Amino acid sequence: MAGIIGRKVGMTRVFDENGAQVPVTVIEAGPCPVTQIKTDETDGYQAVQLGFGAQKAKRASKAELGHVAAAGLEAAPRILRELPANGESYELGQTLTVEQFEAGDRVKVTGTSKGRGFQGVVKRYGFAGRPGGHGHPMSRNPGSLGPGTDPSRVIKGKKLPGQMGGARTTIRNLTVVKVDGDRNLLFIKGGVPGSRDSYVLITK
Repeated sequence: MAGIIGRKVGMTRVFDENGAQVPVTVIEAGPCPVTQIKTDETDGYQAVQLGFGAQKAKRASKAELGHVAAAGLEAAPRILRELPANGESYELGQTLTVEQFEAGDRVKVTGTSKGRGFQGVVKRYGFAGRPGGHGHPMSRNPGSLGPGTDPSRVIKGKKLPGQMGGARTTIRNLTVVKVDGDRNLLFIKGGVPGSRDSYVLITK
């Protein structure tokens, strides 16, 4: 299957058959209705659009309601995401659930990382900083920035202070530890991008 949209619930731990603890992120994934199918004839490429959650009627525009009416939905989804179809066939209004995953599957998770504001190079890139003793006046500054005479400028791509986080981030090769179909929960080993209650996209 293409994948599924979910909401990050938080982190906890589970125990494997050997009694070892495994840190996991719990994601409430799906059910996700198929809201649009894109084909080579109509759009020039093959993809499937999924929805997740439901907006209040007063918050949804007529365009959003009309878009999902063809899929048989009464409420507009909170979030829409598009995924490559990869040659698989889907039906409008079809619902994708966590049942498409199994324990042991390798997945990649895409989300928006936590925003940490404007940060210096020590926090943003892990620079070591200057010696800690004797009260150095610039203990956390980045140091020399660029060559002098030639090219007399700071080279593009130099690691400097700036906005940290709040960007689209993908972590690959994560392992599905457990699937709870009754509660629409996925337990994925390790951490995934984003804060609690943020939306993530999970694909195989």
